[in-house]
Amino acid sequence: MGYFKPAHLALCRSNKSPWICLTCSSVHCGRYVNGHAKKHYEDAQVSLTNHKKTEKQDKIQHTVCMDCSSYSTYCYRCDDFVVNDTKLGLVQKVREHLQNLENSAFTADRHRKRKLLENSSLNSKLLKINGSTAALCATGLRNLGNTCFMNAILQSLSNIQQFCCYFKELPAVELRNGKTAGRRTYHTRSQGDNSVSLVEEFRKTLCALWQGSQTAFSPESLFYVVWKIMPNFRGYQQQDAHEFMRYLLDHLHLELQGDFNGVSRSVILQENSGLSTGSRCCINGASTVVTAIFGGILQNEVNCLICGTESRKFDPFLDLSLDIPSQFRNKRSKNQENGPMCTLRDCLRSFTDLEELDETELYMCHKCKKKQKSTKKFWIQKLPKVLCLHLKRFHWTAFLRHKVDTYVEFPLRGLDMKCYLLEPENSGPESCLYDLAAVVVHHGSGVGSGHYTAYATHEGRWFHFNDSTVTLTDEETVVKAKAYILFYVDRQAKSGSDKL
Repeated sequence: MGYFKPAHLALCRSNKSPWICLTCSSVHCGRYVNGHAKKHYEDAQVSLTNHKKTEKQDKIQHTVCMDCSSYSTYCYRCDDFVVNDTKLGLVQKVREHLQNLENSAFTADRHRKRKLLENSSLNSKLLKINGSTAALCATGLRNLGNTCFMNAILQSLSNIQQFCCYFKELPAVELRNGKTAGRRTYHTRSQGDNSVSLVEEFRKTLCALWQGSQTAFSPESLFYVVWKIMPNFRGYQQQDAHEFMRYLLDHLHLELQGDFNGVSRSVILQENSGLSTGSRCCINGASTVVTAIFGGILQNEVNCLICGTESRKFDPFLDLSLDIPSQFRNKRSKNQENGPMCTLRDCLRSFTDLEELDETELYMCHKCKKKQKSTKKFWIQKLPKVLCLHLKRFHWTAFLRHKVDTYVEFPLRGLDMKCYLLEPENSGPESCLYDLAAVVVHHGSGVGSGHYTAYATHEGRWFHFNDSTVTLTDEETVVKAKAYILFYVDRQAKSGSDKL
């Protein structure tokens, strides 16, 4: 945070996530950096205890601090974020003062960038500042406390153009009225407000990205809604990005099935998405933009090895979870020479190959009237507009969950899915080709720790999204990433959306 450089830097050597104590105005790093703000609270409690021994003091003392990035307030005594203010509105005054500092610093920074841009080539849209390349139009997402898993998914989805455009074109929903209308609110987990809309907050977040009006956006309102409707993600622990993505898409799909200001959202889907009814996949009997973009259909084929009875079942999917074949699990880097390179095609082949089910997965054969040994094979009956591939990097052992750190080679463009189709002869030459739109990467060794970032392409250029920091990168860097989630866009659908 360039406008705010506390003296605490000399001690901590970090200006990340500064928290200001609203009792004494001292500034320390937050609990997810080096924890000096929490130590400040603990030291204050020791002093307070000693003071109580000499003087009678029955009033409870709450130590409240404010995150200088998101302007949310936190009480260490209650171990919770708080929404209430003093009678004089002192907390809001501190908040407004910090916002004014940030806005003035941001305005000065943009003026400096504009002057540099005017002196450079007219065709140049990028600046090199302090040795790093920064994009003027890109907006980062502030980390609210181990929320990098959410930021990486949001940035990836914001670069799926047809999906993103649908939400940005939705009319706004005003959930608040009276005195709270138009005002920024600060919520706590215990606040009993049921008038929340995931679709609306998701729309607002997507609208805030790529406008170039700010360097970083704080998605706290969206995160509050996530807390309200997805209990698994309450708190500030590190979460799994793939699990969050599935919950997010499922809840968006569920909410989009309702009415919107008296108009069925399916009507809005037809008007805004440019997708025909026949191109959409249904989940739970309904179709929304979520299933229209990400929805595909698998054919699950099971054969009894005793009597030969064949059973077929069609399952809708929003993403495919692929195992990394065991023979590649020791190869950790692209340049390592011990054995063949694992490719995305190896993972897809492992997913669709004929597999004999083990003793724990015996198939209930209706002809034999009992569980029998059987084989299973997946075919893709219908490909989605956006193919989301999740590489299963986290596995449970007897006592812990470990990460498969194998490098998996993946194509930037031209991923051909024709050979995995149930009826490939009915597909055109270009209908099964996919180009990469975004990649989510997990850095670190464990699922409960580490850090998530994302790479995504926007208007022909690749960007690296690392919370509030967005930098321009190149294809060479992207292909070296150890992908966790890959988003591929159907080449035909991409060209079609470009024409809309």
